[in-house]
Amino acid sequence: MLYIILLFAIASSFILTGFFRRYAIAKSLIDIPNERSSHSIPTPRGGGVAIVLTFLSILLILFFTHSMPGNIFLGLSGSTLLVALIGFLDDHGHVAPKWRLLAHFSAAIWGTYWIGNFSSLTFFGIEINMGAVGAFLTPIYLVWLLNLYNFMDGIDGIASVEAITSLLSLALLSFIILPENVIWPLFLFFAMTVAGFLIWNFPPAKIFMGDACSGFIGIMLGLFSIISYQLDERLLWCWLIMIGVFNVDATVTLIRRIINREKFYEAHRSHAYQHAAKKYNSHLAVTLSVSVINLCWLLPISLCVSFNLLEGLIALTIAYIPLICLALKLGAGKK
Repeated sequence: MLYIILLFAIASSFILTGFFRRYAIAKSLIDIPNERSSHSIPTPRGGGVAIVLTFLSILLILFFTHSMPGNIFLGLSGSTLLVALIGFLDDHGHVAPKWRLLAHFSAAIWGTYWIGNFSSLTFFGIEINMGAVGAFLTPIYLVWLLNLYNFMDGIDGIASVEAITSLLSLALLSFIILPENVIWPLFLFFAMTVAGFLIWNFPPAKIFMGDACSGFIGIMLGLFSIISYQLDERLLWCWLIMIGVFNVDATVTLIRRIINREKFYEAHRSHAYQHAAKKYNSHLAVTLSVSVINLCWLLPISLCVSFNLLEGLIALTIAYIPLICLALKLGAGKK
């Protein structure tokens, strides 16, 4: 069953991406380069719908074969589908920011209702009951992640590579910490789903992901991290560490743009990865660098957490300090 679903994931995503590429060209859903773009060639967008349809189909298979609890299925499918739908509408026209944000928070609240929230956190061996604060912060965390992923989907392959390396790493870490739990195959299924799309999106990209998928991946990873946290809190720290490249770049960029009194909610080209792509004139080099950072720096630190060699907050700090320095060096948030 495991291998059949893995094969289905990559094959379905690959085939559907090709279909949506032809659809985008026929409907003139093309990203035309402008002063805020990081690409120079008109490219079809919206291919990430293949990821959405493929993985939602996998969730249905898991649910109807009794391989997934009902609350997990409802939380994952309901919240991510709403995010994908509002993104799809935005890809085909313009949805006002207030309506997008309303949909995002509605999706996040739905997900936390069915899956749960951060009820407590442990710092240096001391467990702190989060109570209402945890219930309040969890939807904000999910909305930040889904928008973060949208912000960071700006050059060929980077969003796909970030998702795949993070998911494969968490599959390994989950297997180490909870070998008998069935959570790690879910991460493998999603990784292979994104991999089918990456074949088309790898630099130079033949099609872009689009908002329908970038937000879908962002909130899905966030919900995965909540499910992981409920099984073992160490896995939450591992998730936060593994998505460090995206989290740090987006956060540093946002803070600097707010300090500079810029319209931070408007499209721009001032993320660290965008400056790097321009500096080195290569999307491929930057995308591959993200995978190297994830696998050679963030994964070893996460392994230390999984083997109880490092406390979660200390590990997160160690992981993020060089990333913050790199983001500042590359000019994150600068025009």
